[in-house]
Parts: sequence; C-alpha cells; structure tokens
Amino acid sequence: MKKLLYLVLLFSVGASVGLAQGATTRLAIVGLDHDHVWGLLGTIAKTPGAELVAIADPHPELVAKAKTKVPASVKFFSDYTEMLDQAKPEAVIVTTVNSRHLEILRACAQRHVHFFTEKPMAATGADAREMARVAREANIKLMVNFWNAWAPATQAAYARLKAGELGPIQKMIIEFGHEGPKEIGVSKEFGEWLYDPDKNGAGALMDFTCYGADWALWVKGRPQRVYAYSLKLKTAQHNKVEDDAVVLLEYPDATAILLPSWDWPYGKGQAEFFGPKGSFLVMGDGLLFQPAHKDTTPGRRTRSHSARAPGENKRRCLLPRLHPEQQTARGSGHAGDKRGRE
Repeated sequence: MKKLLYLVLLFSVGASVGLAQGATTRLAIVGLDHDHVWGLLGTIAKTPGAELVAIADPHPELVAKAKTKVPASVKFFSDYTEMLDQAKPEAVIVTTVNSRHLEILRACAQRHVHFFTEKPMAATGADAREMARVAREANIKLMVNFWNAWAPATQAAYARLKAGELGPIQKMIIEFGHEGPKEIGVSKEFGEWLYDPDKNGAGALMDFTCYGADWALWVKGRPQRVYAYSLKLKTAQHNKVEDDAVVLLEYPDATAILLPSWDWPYGKGQAEFFGPKGSFLVMGDGLLFQPAHKDTTPGRRTRSHSARAPGENKRRCLLPRLHPEQQTARGSGHAGDKRGRE
C-alpha cells in the first residue's frame, strides 16, 4: 500500500518537474523523530524511480540509526535549510513535529521543492490554511499521508458508495486509535512531542480524528456543524493532552461520529457507513457488506432480527483480506501494525 502511495507521489512530482520516463525523483527527509519514518525508509528503497539523496535531523542517536538503513550515498544534515540548498531535492518527506510543518513548507516553497508530510497536516487550523495558500502560490505539490485513503478497501468502498449501492448515506461511524503511545512503545523522541499540546496540537484528538474527518469530507462534504468532546481517561499518567474524544459532524441528511482514542484495548482502524440498503464496514485491508432486511409483503410487518432465517442478514465480504506478503506494503498508519500505529 505504501508502494502505491509513493508511486502516486512520484508520478505527481515527476509530472510537475517534467521528468522523462525512467528518470528518478530526488527525495529528502526532514525529521527522524516521527516513528513512521522507519517504515517509509524501507518503502523508498523498494520503490522504482525514488532516489533518497539526503536526511536532515539534529538527533545524533536517530541519525546513527538511519545511517544503518540507507545507502552510503545519502548525505546527512543537522539543518534542513542547508540540506535543501546543498542536496537540492525535488521533493521532501516531512516526518517531524506537527507544529513545524508550516515553517518547513515555507522553506520548500521558496526553493520550489514539493512537500509531502505525515498526517496531520498541521498542529492548528490556521497553520493548515496558510500551508495551502503558500503551496498554491508557489505552485508546488502539498500532500498529506492519510494512509487509509490509499487502501484498496477504501477505494473500493468509495466507488460503491458513489454508485449508490447503499442509497443515501445517513450515518457514518469511524473508529481509529490504539492503546496509547506509551502503551505501544513509541520512541522517546516521538513520545516527547506526542504528549505536548503545542508541538502536536492536541493528543488523541489530533492523532486520529483526521482519518474520520478525511472520510466524512470525501463522502459527504463539509458538515453544517461540528461538536467535539475530549477527556483524559488515563488520569494516573498526568498527561497534558486528552487521550479520548468524540466528534459529531452534523449534515442536513446525515451524521458522522468520529471516535479517536488512545484508550482502545487494541489497535483500531475502521469506518462503517449506513444507508437504506445496508452497510459497509471498511478496514485497512477488508470490505464487508451487510444488506438491509425488509419484508416487502403487503400488509406484513418487518420481522425482528431474532425471527430472520439463519444467515439471511449476514455480512458478506466484498474485498478479501490481503495475504501476508501484501500486508507489508499497506499504509503506514494501520492500526494493526505496531510500527505505524501512531
């Protein structure tokens, strides 16, 4: 799945800079203090047309680790602006503190370097809007890695939703998260800013709401109203940020319920859509359909669930789960993949 993501990135950047067929795209990484970077390094190495030329990060321990995972030709810098000027990449992959995304984008825009960042787009709405403006005026690509958008099940579900297979979508319930950053063992450098409200923007609300918001905007557009409630369930940890939240998006004809959390008992990553004809359950690598039950006989009531024939209303698999060798290439934020569960 990540390979597909990078093929899209490389195609977009290659088309923008006018690369000939078979040419490579020069990539650089800004930041090693986001744990997703280690999976991305492996994906870049396996992706045709991708050439990693430089990495910028000020942490000596992380730099030493990175040097064991990349070709000797990759140059390292402590300052990303020096890297942009000397290595001259065509695109950067940003895997660092959310609050720094805007400043890094501005530096890239000045040099006409395309910009790809791990989710979320920014630590604040104001920063995100400014990033969009800067990228648009500089005519550079601005991409955000919402891994679920690239998943085969997501693409299949979206096509079926738009084809009207469920009828008008009336409700969406989207659940993402895991047991918590400390509980799943994120790195020290990653954890230091995940629990910082200024650097991260929030806690679980910032970390996992974006997946549901992305789904809702894609399927139903902008909502009329948004309600949100957050709380700290792990009071013994004395964290500065929330670990659980509920977000309600209100539409004229539907609602979307987003449940981002660092309190799930296991990794969670799914979206469920309901319409008059049934429901879809979308996971990272699977899509299930459950038809609505209707008794169309005139004058007869709809039977209760207990009165239905065995298997009559059973969920049906529309997209089989991937084989193990395919799962290694899925999106970097998959809730079942410990390396990428942030």
